[in-house]
Amino acid sequence: MTEFNQSAGDQDQDEDARIRKVYDHMEIVEKSRQALLARRRFSVRHQIYIAYALVFLFAVGVATALITNIYQIKNRLQFLEFVNDFASEIQQARRYEKNFFLYGTNLDDALENIHLAKTIFIYNADQFAAILGQKQQQAFLARISAYEQLLDMLKEIQRRDPARLEDNEFLSQIEEDLRKHGKAMIDSAQRLIKKEKANLSRTLDRSRDIHIISLVVLLIFLAVHVYLLVARIYSTLKRFSGYAQRIAAGDITPIAPKRRFRDEFTELAIAINEMIKEMDAREAALIQTHKMRAVGTLTAGVAHELNNPLNNIMLTIHMLIEDYHELSDQERLDMMNDVANETGRAKNIIANLLDFARESAATIETLDLRKLLEDTIALARNQVSLSGIMIELQVTDNLPPIHGDRQKLQQVFLNLILNAVDASEKGGKVQVIALPAEKPNHVAIKVIDYGSGIPKHILSSIFDPFFTTKPKGKGTGLGLSVSQGIIAKHGGEIKVSSEEGSGSTFTVILPVTTFPKDVPLI
Repeated sequence: MTEFNQSAGDQDQDEDARIRKVYDHMEIVEKSRQALLARRRFSVRHQIYIAYALVFLFAVGVATALITNIYQIKNRLQFLEFVNDFASEIQQARRYEKNFFLYGTNLDDALENIHLAKTIFIYNADQFAAILGQKQQQAFLARISAYEQLLDMLKEIQRRDPARLEDNEFLSQIEEDLRKHGKAMIDSAQRLIKKEKANLSRTLDRSRDIHIISLVVLLIFLAVHVYLLVARIYSTLKRFSGYAQRIAAGDITPIAPKRRFRDEFTELAIAINEMIKEMDAREAALIQTHKMRAVGTLTAGVAHELNNPLNNIMLTIHMLIEDYHELSDQERLDMMNDVANETGRAKNIIANLLDFARESAATIETLDLRKLLEDTIALARNQVSLSGIMIELQVTDNLPPIHGDRQKLQQVFLNLILNAVDASEKGGKVQVIALPAEKPNHVAIKVIDYGSGIPKHILSSIFDPFFTTKPKGKGTGLGLSVSQGIIAKHGGEIKVSSEEGSGSTFTVILPVTTFPKDVPLI
């Protein structure tokens, strides 16, 4: 029992170390949570809002530029219309001026046209000044006034002194002055029209350029924004997919910050870390529960298994003490034999318990599976013969060798075969089949019986220590638990499938990977 107590103490230490490791991991998760929340927030929603705000401001700027440009086009068109009207009035005044000198008519019409031209010029003086400049605008107005004064002078002479108009030299001088001022006004008006048309053309071109450039810039901005947004979301989703796969594979390292800012995915990362933390908490609770359950199961099992032989020993001893003198020598000898048998039974229980708890080293060697199974069946031959059960061995040809401890693997297969024999009816059959497993680089050994099967409600408990379906006194309930531990140390596993009334199949899966020799299994 000292060895068992030492093994149990080592197991408790291992479980305490696991609990400490779990709590250390929970602290790491909490630090990761604080690191995730410590970053500045820049969410996907903020990115979308900023993009839409920039688009809105850009649209407002473009709209303002277009409205300003349209307003300029409107003003230039209006001014061009005024200039055309002004030039038309000047030209009409010039035609009437020529008629006057040729035929002596239309002087009043010429005056009327020049008055209209002057009115147009004065009414739009600010626009003329903005285009011509203040100095040229004054010079232009002075020419109009000079031309108008000359016509007024002719009108006054015609009214008061018509004979003076017969003076050719005088008329020639006035005609020359009128032509000079008129030509200068027409030339200035034509230059002004040409200049204003050029300005209007540039304004129209600018409006077209604003439309094209703004559309190109908007499309580029939207394309870049969509690319960055999709790349941000896709890369994050891909990263979280990797996290999920990593956690599913058993790596529950908490998610650490990957960017300089936090967003909606930060809450998801925190939630996953909280899930990991909760898993750690549940694992710690399960370890504690498992410890208590194991202790309780072990205590109850030991008490139950040892209680029967000890009770029998105690009753026999009391009967021997009370009736010693009345009993015959044979009766006393029978009672002493009963005590010895019950003591041996208790010793076997303790031995099985030590086998279950012992962490002994194993001798590893290359094993031929067919030979191993044949030797194991030979060990069970006596009990099999008494039960009238036929054992059928089937081993696939060219099955690769395995590596392990011969004695321990024989113990496993012998236990499974004897369990199958016990579950079978007299005259029945037990099949032992060795073949390649579905899992690569593994072999499977199936032990099949056609007995009553195992009920579903207890199927999950058959590997628990001290659990047995055999009649009282015929099993300790440690055989399958010990076998499961041996196979696990060999890197394999035991599976069971059963249906009531149809029998059971225990499948041992072992790796064929070569292990170095003389390396103990731990």
